[in-house]
Amino acid sequence: MREHLTDALNAAVKQQDKRRISTLRLINAAIKDRDIANRSAGRDPVSEEEVLQILLKMIRQREESARTYEDNGRLELAEQEREEIAVIREFLPPQLDSGEIERACREAVEQTDSKGLRDVGRCMNMLKQRYGGKMDFGKASTVVKGLLR
Repeated sequence: MREHLTDALNAAVKQQDKRRISTLRLINAAIKDRDIANRSAGRDPVSEEEVLQILLKMIRQREESARTYEDNGRLELAEQEREEIAVIREFLPPQLDSGEIERACREAVEQTDSKGLRDVGRCMNMLKQRYGGKMDFGKASTVVKGLLR
């Protein structure tokens, strides 16, 4: 993943794509920050799974910013956020759609033999192990809670 990001950054520099360059540099900076935090805590450098979580968090932040900008009439800034989201998504595995998320949640509920809301954590742990980086776990949590009510 890191090599892929570095190669993409080098290509963007050659193409002089300023939006792409700045977004890729932000991604690298976020990964390096997490590496430093892990090193100071005596842990290993960031894993592939952690990189995926960093990218998903960056997308959520930009989606929220874009909504805020739109609400305040700053459409050009909202568009910039969406362009950054598009660049970040290139490095994520294909995401599950709503139907696939619901199907995966049903399987998790059945396989963990969950009966009530207290079992949401067990279901979510199973989903995170199987679909890390491929699923919006906020949506999945809502689906699981709906199934267990």
